[in-house]
Formats: sequence, C-alpha cells, structure tokens
Amino acid sequence: MKDLHPRLAVWADIGGALFAAGERLAEEARKNLRTKRWQSYATVRPGAATPFWNILQAQLRTELSGYGAKVRLARHLGVPRQRLNDFLTGRSRMPDAELTLRMLHWLAEKRAGRDLSM
Repeated sequence: MKDLHPRLAVWADIGGALFAAGERLAEEARKNLRTKRWQSYATVRPGAATPFWNILQAQLRTELSGYGAKVRLARHLGVPRQRLNDFLTGRSRMPDAELTLRMLHWLAEKRAGRDLSM
C-alpha cells in the first residue's frame, strides 16, 4: 500500500477493515449452522450478531487510548461523552447509521495522520 496516493490509502484502510469484518462474519456464520432471523422492528444490540460493529468498536478503542481522546471525539461527533462510552465500552447501545459513518470517517482520517477532533 506504499504506492497508493495518500488520499486513497485512507480508503484502502477502510476497505481492509471491512474485509476483516467480512471474514469474521463468514466465520461466525460457519459456527452457527442455523442462521438467526432478524425480527421485524427489533432493536439491534451489540454482540455476536453485529460482527462489523464489534470490529469497528475494537479499532476505535485502540485509537482512543490517549488522554482526552474520547472527549475530543465526542465533541467532534456532537454526542455526550457518556453516550460515546456506552457505544464503545458499555456494549449496551448502537449508534445510528450517520454516526457510525462519521466514526468510520474519523478513524480513517486519524490513521492517515489527520485528527479531525483537534
């Protein structure tokens, strides 16, 4: 990936994360011979049924290890710090689609050396 343009490298990182999540999803599907059906209007909770979120959550936690990083990200996303903590460590809440995409964008930019929350 050293031959890629810096702007493309960000998207290559996102693609790599999605590929890893896909592999994990396939592994989970193989483990569970019987697939679980989503019930209509059921709230999705973090856990074994959300492998993509679990991988994103783990990657965000590694990037947010510095002092004050969670507070800065929460301010950047426009959510309370406690809500961000619920998303990342509480395993009790899931962000909506827009917030998840903003987290992915922040993660990609942070890995490219540009911290949007500063």
